[in-house]
Amino acid sequence: MIAAFANSAAQAAKAATTTIPIVFSVGDDPVRLGLVASLAQPGGNATGINSFTTELASKRLELLREMVPVATRLVVLVSSSTAVTFESTVRNTSAGARAMGLQVQVLNADTSSEIDAAFARLARERCDALYVDSIPFFLSRRVQLVNLASRLAVPAIYFDRAFAEIGGLMSYGAGLTDVYRQVGVYAALILKGTKPADLPVVQSSKRAGHQSPNRPDAWPHRAAGAHRHRRRGDRIIQRRARNVYETRSVVCSRQPLVLNRPGR
Repeated sequence: MIAAFANSAAQAAKAATTTIPIVFSVGDDPVRLGLVASLAQPGGNATGINSFTTELASKRLELLREMVPVATRLVVLVSSSTAVTFESTVRNTSAGARAMGLQVQVLNADTSSEIDAAFARLARERCDALYVDSIPFFLSRRVQLVNLASRLAVPAIYFDRAFAEIGGLMSYGAGLTDVYRQVGVYAALILKGTKPADLPVVQSSKRAGHQSPNRPDAWPHRAAGAHRHRRRGDRIIQRRARNVYETRSVVCSRQPLVLNRPGR
């Protein structure tokens, strides 16, 4: 049996075999990715979980806009190495940002050095906010991304709680703990004899939002006599002076930010 995480890994596994059972976790529509015939009746040798990662672009933009209401220029960081995610991210974020009156600049980074180059360009052109695409490569480079965003004091939104837990300003995405658990459940069923074709694709309904407000890129805006401090969610977890919020359908929001970088 093969357990495949991310769109590209699932597609590679599907292309490699039509007999070995595959359990996948993908962020895009598995039918559109060619992994299954339908969600209810996958057919073939693959089934798994759709976490809708690439469909949450508008919500992330909304939260970033709420945190940085004065922003006018947005950088979207993507990687062309994952073609399906790249195309959907550029399409969805560009449309959503334009509807909010934001100017959008798409920067590509397929390697660690290209991430450095993208941030150097971001600094030169003085963009106001950063949207990081939801791909495994960026998750693996989260320390580099969070440190660069902090150094430049650029408000950024990410897609996984791992970014917020190391000091990233804000993340919003699928509840990956539940996704991984469901992959394990399906793997156990298949190992006990159930066919992948008989297991419908699970559509993850849990969303998790996380914030780490005590960062240089998260200076709060405090209007005279008005503290916009709102919280929406199921639970609050206090961790080392950071508030981490988890929710099933809505995410948390705190005070909006003002851009106060040198030279502005």
